Amino acid sequence: MTQRTRLVAAAVAVLVSVVTASAQSAEKRAITFQDLISLHRLSEPQLSPDAKWIAYTVSTPDLEANHSVRDIWLVPTSGGEPRQLTRGGSDTRPRWSPDGRKLAFISARSGTPQIYWIALEGGEATRLTSLSTGADNELWSPDGQTLAFVSSVYPDCKDDACNSQRDAAKDKSKVKARIYEKLLYRHWTEWWDGKRSHLFVTAAATDNTSAPRDLTPGANYDVPPFNEGAPEAIAFSPDGKELTFTANTDRDEALSTNGDLFTVPASGASEPQRITTNPGNDWGPAYSPDGKWIAYRAQFQGGYEADRWRLMLYDRQSGKSINRTEDFDRSVESYAWTPDSARIYFQAEDKAEMPLYTIATAPGTAPKVVLADSYNAEFDLSRDGRTLALARTSLTLPAEIFTAYADGTVLRQLTHQNGALLAQLDLPAAEPFWFEGAEKTQVEGLLIRPPHFDPAKKYPTLLLIHGGPQGAWTDAWGYRWNQQVMAAPGYVVVMVNPRGSTSYGQKFTADISRDWGGKVYDDLMKGLDAAIAKYPFIDSARVGAAGGSYGGYMIDWIATHTDRFKCLISHAGPYDLVSEYGATEELWFPDWEFGGAPWSHPELYKKWSPDEYAGALGKYKTPTLVVGGELDFRVPYNQDLEFFTALQVQGVPSKLVIFPDEGHWVLKPQNSQLWYATFLDWLARYLR
Repeated sequence: MTQRTRLVAAAVAVLVSVVTASAQSAEKRAITFQDLISLHRLSEPQLSPDAKWIAYTVSTPDLEANHSVRDIWLVPTSGGEPRQLTRGGSDTRPRWSPDGRKLAFISARSGTPQIYWIALEGGEATRLTSLSTGADNELWSPDGQTLAFVSSVYPDCKDDACNSQRDAAKDKSKVKARIYEKLLYRHWTEWWDGKRSHLFVTAAATDNTSAPRDLTPGANYDVPPFNEGAPEAIAFSPDGKELTFTANTDRDEALSTNGDLFTVPASGASEPQRITTNPGNDWGPAYSPDGKWIAYRAQFQGGYEADRWRLMLYDRQSGKSINRTEDFDRSVESYAWTPDSARIYFQAEDKAEMPLYTIATAPGTAPKVVLADSYNAEFDLSRDGRTLALARTSLTLPAEIFTAYADGTVLRQLTHQNGALLAQLDLPAAEPFWFEGAEKTQVEGLLIRPPHFDPAKKYPTLLLIHGGPQGAWTDAWGYRWNQQVMAAPGYVVVMVNPRGSTSYGQKFTADISRDWGGKVYDDLMKGLDAAIAKYPFIDSARVGAAGGSYGGYMIDWIATHTDRFKCLISHAGPYDLVSEYGATEELWFPDWEFGGAPWSHPELYKKWSPDEYAGALGKYKTPTLVVGGELDFRVPYNQDLEFFTALQVQGVPSKLVIFPDEGHWVLKPQNSQLWYATFLDWLARYLR
């Protein structure tokens, strides 16, 4: 064959490949909300002690019933078909007994959440607790004879009968007034009812007749404090004689992030003892197998919830702590010890991914990457230290269960519970791009093309702005703001990780505080400009923007600072920072972000409050959809009302959607259906 013939053959092969790929893409369709709500949501992988099985939770929304069904499943690590183990419909937190013969889990099948256990072979589940106040965070003792758990009780009640009677009296009373004498009287979506989460232990035997024992009786603090997405909150020592937990004992919890570690005898023979005094947050105790250390993560700056999480080692003999990741400029998430106590595996977000790392216990060594260029949302390490179980995800893959060797090799996908549906869908992968943001800092963005993409066309574009503000758009599947569903009608979706975003170093994260509408706004606008310059298929005349929480704030800010967008969508966005301060709950947050209360630094509240600029353009101009929830105590929905009122009074096309049964997030399936329909309808009205 001549060189010319080979070149022609190669060209034909490439053409055939392109045509085949186009045909395959054409056979697939764009994702719909019905697809999204039908997907199984896998989480909480837990390896059995012999590493032969992985237990995990599967949550599947039931649109008609308007709630999600949650059950425990099993998959062999050697491969094979997964099987459903429980059918309670509200089953979560699978935890293996030390002998590997059964799983404990939490279920509300009887009304209140309680601890159950079920044999590996299946069959009927056995209920272990029957407290009127329920149970959560169950944890086996190393010998399998007892379980620790937490339950919210009235601190002055000595037994469950007292708690039950007090709750019954409240339910019976026709007076429903709420009376408080201190802050944090409501949180996220709930008013405080006077109860505190206490630490309990109970015998694991099913014929046990003794009541669970409260290890923190009378404590007027929570074990553990509220914390989103943290590692395991309590831990047993290897000999089972001691438990460690986190608690915040400061009087003004609304003003404090100061969690400390405490130890308490599992027998309850003495009161808890504080072992850390860091002014920031200490969280997630994990004993080394040899019993020498307690690993935990810590934030050093009190009152700053977005401070970097360091991996710490508490020496049980000397009482001193060692910082193992001070030179690692990322936040440590969950972690697990190797069986020889020589190393620790941990996750940390890095540039929109969540790699898995390992670090030696001994000082002087840096973390090493085990699994890179991926988003490993959750993981577990086998008892022998040889196998990893992972809940792995991307912007084209809802979380599935994977396994790998401990060195990161031989990565295998074990579950394909969404495979049949995903095979039908055209889900374009996210494309990272970098640009020069404010102050010539390098900033990353992600772009998703619409399904059935045609490079010859011009597409309308949606700029998404994340919340937090210390958060990030990541290469991970989501359900509340699913970028594939947003791209499906034919939009390019642009996600920029501006100043304040996590996973780019602590300085980058910290740069947003006291500068909410400054460098962040510049980064976002420069990021959109960079995307338009880089991708010729973006129609710069048809661009909308949407965001929730801080992202909602930025939409409110954009409405007063530019008219470049055809439409805006603001979900739960702070609008009047002074009025929000008086109605929100976690006051440490605005105190840090704006240097104190409004009367301490009125200039910062005035400078960065969108309502102060309502007349900046003469009047509002951009059509805006405003969304909120009546149960949102983080950003109370009066912020949405105030913004909508200003839009209406100035004659701007606008729509208000308030969910009376939702908080900061829209979670109920039918509410989510309405949210997506309204969201996409608003975009179509102005961008199509």
